[in-house]
Amino acid sequence: MLACIHSAFILHDDEVTATEDKINALIKAANVNVEPLWPGLFAKALANVNIGSLISPLAGAVPAGGPAHVATATPAEEKKVEARKEESEESDDNMGFGLSD
Repeated sequence: MLACIHSAFILHDDEVTATEDKINALIKAANVNVEPLWPGLFAKALANVNIGSLISPLAGAVPAGGPAHVATATPAEEKKVEARKEESEESDDNMGFGLSD
């Protein structure tokens, strides 16, 4: 079954429709044995599926020009983050033992 998945990805990468014959050809070329029903099932299951969307969930989510808006932190938010870092570093210095007396 894994050979069918890999074959479908290879065919997609080469921009070839994943048909039963094409999947079988790749499996045969790889000298792999699979149950005869798998290539046909995969071909039918992938007939109306965008394989690229299976590879990466974000494949069609971002427009071609890139994201319209990229979130950035405001100066106030950046100060809060820096204050937390400083507090964290100070508390790590004594490790809770109170040796700074």
